[in-house]
Amino acid sequence: MSTTTTTTEPQVWIGCLACYNAGRLVGEWFPAVGADEVTLAEVHRYAGGARRDCEELWVMDHEHIPVRGEMDPTTAAAWGEVYQQAPDGLWEAVCAWVDSGAYVAASDGSTPSLGDFEERYAGQWDSFEDYAEHLAGELDLFDGWPEEARRYFDWARWIGDLRSDYTVVDAAGGGVHVFRDL
Repeated sequence: MSTTTTTTEPQVWIGCLACYNAGRLVGEWFPAVGADEVTLAEVHRYAGGARRDCEELWVMDHEHIPVRGEMDPTTAAAWGEVYQQAPDGLWEAVCAWVDSGAYVAASDGSTPSLGDFEERYAGQWDSFEDYAEHLAGELDLFDGWPEEARRYFDWARWIGDLRSDYTVVDAAGGGVHVFRDL
């Protein structure tokens, strides 16, 4: 088993909707953490200040958040909190889990449940086959089997059947992330 220590903090581009609707692209990049506290003044700092009709801020782009599309700053801040609470070095794995579609949503409905992530994450491996062989050893799968029976064991079929109980996602640096489907 190998581990990845990607620590890429989620960033969001927050813009002014009134300016956008008036044909002006006004906004700034901010950390997702605290995005719900960004003010109109901060967004307009390089645009000559907010106008009278500037009222609403919107996240029009983002990086290192595993969902597509725009969102409100409160949702972006929730993603920032998930990033901060994710186990050390496992943000890439959390993102892979969400991107797979097999994740469990937290009570807010827009972010993943980190408790469920930790329960289901089986690690990053060179391949699913490596994980399966490791699991077989941990389970003492062949404990008490005669040597002749071990020789005829159909590893490929067992690994194929086992894989149906897991979600396997390619890892950015090579290998795969393995998640138990409970």
